[in-house]
Amino acid sequence: MKVYIGADHGGYKLKEEIKHWLSEWNFEFEDMGNIKFEPEDDYPDFAWPVGVRVGSERGSFGILACRSGQGECIVANKAKGARAALAWNQESALKARNDDDANILCLPADYITLGSAKKIVHVFLTSSFASEARFVRRVNKVKKIDQNL
Repeated sequence: MKVYIGADHGGYKLKEEIKHWLSEWNFEFEDMGNIKFEPEDDYPDFAWPVGVRVGSERGSFGILACRSGQGECIVANKAKGARAALAWNQESALKARNDDDANILCLPADYITLGSAKKIVHVFLTSSFASEARFVRRVNKVKKIDQNL
């Protein structure tokens, strides 16, 4: 599994920490930027490439970070095949994977600690889709919407 990561200035520090964790956990990853801290950068410049890559590469995942997590989540979800979800704790990360088959994790860097972020990322990347009939039905409806875009 490959993980694509991205962050604007608000999530840059967290993204750099995530890279260390992914290496520690032996996940293959690609940093989609920003590659240096730029106080005036814009989240769509990083969220869109992550959304496109994850949406087009079956089995890949994405992790995005910005101040609230909201903007990057909105942008990533515009990419066909992307199912980005905001998670602020382990439970919300688990639900995103288990119930909704989310493939991109959006983190609110201003509202979580590094310790909780590490746990959230780990839960997201090690959890799987539940495949219960109701969840499959719902995700298939989302996929059908994608086909009509």
